Amino acid sequence: MELTYKALTKRRRPHFQPLDANLFVTFRLAGSILNSVVRYYKAKRKGLRDQLRRSQRLAAEYDSPENLKCRERIERLDRECFIKCEEIMHRHMLGPTWLRDERIADKVAENLHRLDGELYRLDSFSIMSNHVHTVFKPLVDAADIEAILKAYEWADERIPALARIMQAIKGRSARECNLLLGRSGQFWEHESFDHVIRKGRFDKTVRYVLNNPVKSWSGRSMARI
Repeated sequence: MELTYKALTKRRRPHFQPLDANLFVTFRLAGSILNSVVRYYKAKRKGLRDQLRRSQRLAAEYDSPENLKCRERIERLDRECFIKCEEIMHRHMLGPTWLRDERIADKVAENLHRLDGELYRLDSFSIMSNHVHTVFKPLVDAADIEAILKAYEWADERIPALARIMQAIKGRSARECNLLLGRSGQFWEHESFDHVIRKGRFDKTVRYVLNNPVKSWSGRSMARI
């Protein structure tokens, strides 16, 4: 059964993505971006998150001006990181391009469709040579609500549903793709880029996903009509 975020009051609201949100998620092949680039943005984000935590301890209201300002700075940094990494991946500057192989692209698309209607509602995706863009809405059940209510106050901005979804997509597809390639070892990078699609930006985000193959090689793309 799908539940909405209305089960949580504003006072008790933890620092998680809304459970009924549409998400834009990008995941990539291992080694497609220099570790130094990733470490740089992770360090900057950690510093901003620490500032936000201090601000939240001092501010009585969740949506105080101080807290909003900190979250806006985090969002700007996330956009900067995404744009930088997207540029690197589109230029194929580093790492493998296994998704050029139609067998591999087909296997990834198959795994995305396999979970549609079970863990999420899949709205669109595109598969490029070294990364995948997806737009979906997690289907959240009562267990997720309970897990969030029990979560530690300063947990990172991830929801249990998203962690389970990415594990399910990456785990099985990595095993199957490695088998096709006759290799072993890490296939996907552990971390993903993800953010909530704001109200009024859903169509624009889907168009971005579907237009990516115009800018970079793509094996497969799809949008729910």
